[in-house]
Amino acid sequence: MSNYSQLQKDLNAVSGLLIALGDQKRQAIIIKLLENINCDGLQVSQLIDATQLSRPAISHHLKILKDAKIINYQSKGTKNFYYLNHETDEINKLQSFLDEAITIMKRDTLK
Repeated sequence: MSNYSQLQKDLNAVSGLLIALGDQKRQAIIIKLLENINCDGLQVSQLIDATQLSRPAISHHLKILKDAKIINYQSKGTKNFYYLNHETDEINKLQSFLDEAITIMKRDTLK
């Protein structure tokens, strides 16, 4: 029997990640960073073509992705380079929730 109260807590714990992933412009940023996974990161100016957004708008989306622990950055002089966060704790939490939800759904269809 599943602990639905714990599942609700688990889902709440990843709500910021889900919100961050739900926007198409942020998805475009993530895909662009995935395409360049072997580089030292991308600057805001390199994300303009992928998003068709202004520099301030991209910076806003990068902040949301950073707050959701999806991306991180490093500063070199006056330049910031953004890259996908190597810590996957938030993604692992979402995966665990989805795995449990799938188990419940499959179990309930067998009844």
